[in-house]
Amino acid sequence: MITVVGSGITGVTTAYYLAKAGYDVKIIDKERYPAMMTSYANGGQLSASNAETWNSLHNVWKGIKWMASYDAPLKINPRPSVEKYSWFAKFLANIPHREKNTIKTCEMAIEAHQLYKNIADKEGIDFDKVEEGILHIYTNKKDLQHARETNNLYKSAGLERREVSRSEAEALEPALMNSEKTIIGGFYTAEDFTGDIHKFCANLLRHIQKKYAVQFEQKSVTEEEIEFIAETGTVVICAGTGSKFLARSFGDSLPIYPVKGYSITVYNPGNGPWTSLLDDETKIVSSRLGSSRFRAAGTAEFNGYNRDILQHRIQPLVNWTEQLFPTMDTETIVPWAGLRPMTPNMMPIVCQSRKNKNVYYNTGHGHLGWTLSAYTAVQTRDMMKNDR
Repeated sequence: MITVVGSGITGVTTAYYLAKAGYDVKIIDKERYPAMMTSYANGGQLSASNAETWNSLHNVWKGIKWMASYDAPLKINPRPSVEKYSWFAKFLANIPHREKNTIKTCEMAIEAHQLYKNIADKEGIDFDKVEEGILHIYTNKKDLQHARETNNLYKSAGLERREVSRSEAEALEPALMNSEKTIIGGFYTAEDFTGDIHKFCANLLRHIQKKYAVQFEQKSVTEEEIEFIAETGTVVICAGTGSKFLARSFGDSLPIYPVKGYSITVYNPGNGPWTSLLDDETKIVSSRLGSSRFRAAGTAEFNGYNRDILQHRIQPLVNWTEQLFPTMDTETIVPWAGLRPMTPNMMPIVCQSRKNKNVYYNTGHGHLGWTLSAYTAVQTRDMMKNDR
């Protein structure tokens, strides 16, 4: 029996590929239903075009500038924390690896795209998929030039991403013609797409329970309990930010820090956009989830394990939506906040425990959990098959 800890996108896709390979699989999660934490209401993008790792001086200087702003895209609680500041030190140390890690992340994302489509087609999984591409928009020349340089890395990874003018951006997404924001240009990736991560997880879990007899149990696991499970079987830890604490049970140290993100969901968006967007200035993304929902998400908040939904962090998402799409009705919105399991090098952790051969990790995907998890699930399955 293989026990997968965590029923978010990483855990459910890992369980799927293991069960399909013939293993007996059980998923345990502290929540009553699957994908109720970080995989509940993210930005919705499956985005190879957002594979650039954050480890750059360009982003460091932006972060320093934003620290003085109350509603900035990046917010850091200055309260001293060994965990937080040691993570930042490792983040800075990984700046020299930015290009290599960006190319690798983009390659993984491209492969994951096809894996998700294969799952949806083969298993009949509905998740409000919208295949209208992702359009990155820019409002200043400096950021647009940085995007051109980053695009060379994406080309090395095999991603087709083309630069567009403002008029071309408006042709791709006519809703931008009413925008009150000055857009000077953009980049468009046709192969990227969007979908509801929570709906995908819930429907895939129901499917593998029926087809492959995968078990699901609501259970909050202590360090002592996880050790006992590993003594009698195999464990794959896919528990997001909680993976770090479970890893300590086996003497492993995972460099994961929780980075809070926020989203709003607008119901019945009418003539709102269908093309998914990423605004480089505000670091806000948007997605259309089927015909009845629009979602905007963003911000990176370093504030420990706090999941409170703060109005002053939600308001920029509302303002951005109203500024870009002034005809959209935003009277009723549903806000949300979740914790991304971020590593200092922005790369997911897929490995076997150093001290317990029965324990594996598939975690630390940061803001690209939806984008990368199908790929790392296959990695995990292959690693486990090779070990047996």
